Amino acid sequence: MKLLPFVALCIFGILGCSGTNQGKQEALPIKIGFLVKSGTEVWFRQEWKFAEEASKTLGFDLVELATPDAGTVMSAIDNLHTQGAQGLIICSPDVKLGPAIVEKAKQFNMKLLTVDDRLVGPDGQPLKDVAYLGISAENIGKMVGQAIVDEIKQRGWNMNEVGALATTVDELETARQRTDGAKSVLLANGFPEKNIFETPWKNRDIKGALDVAAVTLTQHPEIKKWVAYSMNDDGVLGTVRACEGRGIPASDVIGVGINGTSGVDDFRKSGPTGFFASVLLSPRRHGYGTAEMMFNWIKNGVVPPLETFTDGILITRENYKEQMHKEGLL
Repeated sequence: MKLLPFVALCIFGILGCSGTNQGKQEALPIKIGFLVKSGTEVWFRQEWKFAEEASKTLGFDLVELATPDAGTVMSAIDNLHTQGAQGLIICSPDVKLGPAIVEKAKQFNMKLLTVDDRLVGPDGQPLKDVAYLGISAENIGKMVGQAIVDEIKQRGWNMNEVGALATTVDELETARQRTDGAKSVLLANGFPEKNIFETPWKNRDIKGALDVAAVTLTQHPEIKKWVAYSMNDDGVLGTVRACEGRGIPASDVIGVGINGTSGVDDFRKSGPTGFFASVLLSPRRHGYGTAEMMFNWIKNGVVPPLETFTDGILITRENYKEQMHKEGLL
C-alpha cells in the first residue's frame, strides 16, 4: 500500500509529460514559402532579402524557392507541404497556372498570397478572390510616359522626328498596363502614333530585348532619335544597348525603365547612357510587406486585403543614391 502514492505520482508524471510534449508538437513554428519566377533577377533577390528581414524580426521560418516553369511550381508547393509550411507567397512564371496553384494550396490547407504578377483564371481574368500585392501598373506606366514627354521637351526635340520603341509582354496583365499607360501619355501629349513601334519581347532578359529592338531599329534607319519604354528596366536596357550597337549617341536616346534595380548600373557609369531614368518601386513592401501579411494571417488570423497596390518614384543619375538609400537598397 505504501507504494501507491509513488505509482500514482509516476503515472501523473508520465501523463503530464505526455500532455506537455503534445502541446509542443501542436505549437509548430510558422513556416512560409516565397516562390519567385527567377532566382537571379535583381528585383526578386531584393524581395527575398526583405522577406528574410521580416522572418528574423517576426520570428518565422522562410523557404525561398526559384520556380521558372510550371513543373517547378507544382513540385515546390509539394516540397513546402512536406516541410510543414502553412503559407505560400508566389510570383508565378505563368499567371495561367492560377487555378492549379489555388487548388494545390487548398489541398494542403496552405494560405496563399500572390505578389507582382496576378494569377488569372481560365477566362484570362484576374483571380480577385486571391490576395494580391502589386504595383499600380497603369499609373506607373503613366509616370514613365510623362518622364519621357518632359525630357523630350527639355531637349527641344520635334516629336514628329522621334521614334518610340516599346518592348511589350501583352500576355501579362501588369506588363500590358505599364506599357499601355506610358503610350497613353505619349499620345495625349501629341506624340504621333505611327512613330510608336511595339515589339513583343519573348525572352525576357536584356539580350532578348536587345535582339527584338535591333530589328526595329534596322527597319527604321530614317529615325535618328529614340525613346524607349517597357515593363521593366531590362526591357529598356535592351533597347539602349541596341541603340549603342548602331552608333546612336546617348544624347539621342531617352530610355525610362521600371523597377530601378538593374538600370542603376547605367547611372553608376562615368558618363550618361541612353538609360535616362527609372520608376523606383519598393521591393521592401513587396518582400517584407507580403511576408508580414502572411505571418499575421497565420499567427493572428488577420486576413490580408484582396488588393494592395504600391507606387513608385522617378530616379535619375542625379537622385538615385538618395532615393535608393531611403528604400534600404544602398
